[in-house]
Amino acid sequence: MRLTLIKPNIGRLEHSLYVDEGRMQPLQLGVLAGLCPEDVEVRLYDDRVEPIPLDEPTDLVAITVETFTARRAYELADDYRSRGVKVILGGMHPTLLPEEAAVHADALYLGDAEERFHEVLRDARKGTLAPLYRALPGPPQTGSVPRRALFHGKGYLPIALAQFSRGCKYTCEFCAISTYFGATHFRRQVRELIAELEAVSEKLIFFVDDNIVADREAAKVLCRELKPLGKRWVSQASIDMTEDLELMELMVESGCLGHVVGFESLEPASLRSMRKIPNLRQSKGRYAEQLAVIRSFGLQLWAAFTLGHDHDTVDTVRRTVEFAIEQKFCFAAFNLLVPYPRTPLYERLRREGRLLYEGCWWLHPEYRFNHAPFRPAKMSADELTEACFEARKRFNGLGSILYRSLDPATTLRSPYRFALYWAYNPLFRRETFRKQGMRLGLR
Repeated sequence: MRLTLIKPNIGRLEHSLYVDEGRMQPLQLGVLAGLCPEDVEVRLYDDRVEPIPLDEPTDLVAITVETFTARRAYELADDYRSRGVKVILGGMHPTLLPEEAAVHADALYLGDAEERFHEVLRDARKGTLAPLYRALPGPPQTGSVPRRALFHGKGYLPIALAQFSRGCKYTCEFCAISTYFGATHFRRQVRELIAELEAVSEKLIFFVDDNIVADREAAKVLCRELKPLGKRWVSQASIDMTEDLELMELMVESGCLGHVVGFESLEPASLRSMRKIPNLRQSKGRYAEQLAVIRSFGLQLWAAFTLGHDHDTVDTVRRTVEFAIEQKFCFAAFNLLVPYPRTPLYERLRREGRLLYEGCWWLHPEYRFNHAPFRPAKMSADELTEACFEARKRFNGLGSILYRSLDPATTLRSPYRFALYWAYNPLFRRETFRKQGMRLGLR
């Protein structure tokens, strides 16, 4: 049996597909390949970097779909099906909107792949592919490892992706993760993960966990097991990790360089309205106490902000980027607040009549990447779009990059950290300008 796995692109720049310079390994497709028996011939194609050979013989095409790649994923699915090839769609977006995805697929896989993907392969072999496979969320990769050889030669960043846990116990209004996992946190067996990492050649690991410190005691166990490997690693973590100094110490000892941390907003009223629970008790003094703890351990941060909440104005966006530069964050993301389908935020904005693009921005031909898909409360959609773009431009300006690099507590703490900073900041600067206003899909 021949199986084709596809990672779709977001969209196009003028008349060609966008080539992502900062692309990382599509871990989810490596996991799917790892679930296949040896007699399944697996090919992986990444639409972000290579043409998709639509006429290459195959028995089944599996496409992973995210909200921002949905338009392009459906284009590819339709192209294959017009050639008589069976297509199964899976991932977070089809799980949230199965009725939409079903129009473009012979079969849907909703939920985590580990539980029932063997049934998909069995049925595809027999020519009896079911229209729907539904699995419950659960721990990552029980009894399986990704087939990483499929990643070779595709120009991915020299960072190995891995996963310890899935989901998050918090219920932020805007978060699709909470909707998908039902505010539940699932953990993998530590020894299985360690055995996988022992075979990984890359020295830098990015744990794609939604919140790797959601269970602090489990995170401590992981850190103790990571120590002997001599790897460096980063992940995503909530700011309340600073309440546990033992955890902070163990992270550093195990090779942690830093985390993506969702600060989201500097406005307490916005944090309350979005239900960002771990930040509510941390935001007094603009996170001063928590940032002091993080600096004392030398961790570099990728600070993530969401801009456009009902208490936000153009001025609060400006203050946010000033704060990010002042704190010398290694990286920062100034994300437009996005109403992902089926989230509480999406449903509230729909009820209030504030969604643009007929409520289906991810498929609308006029929507552009990093443009506001709703009407903010205290500014226009265009004002929010421009304010966020200006924030990215300012933070990623050459003067800001140089100023932020001169932080003895974090970036200047070691030559490796300094080199990492200068390797990736120019890349993100280029991507800031290239992706702004990009069309979704190719056609």
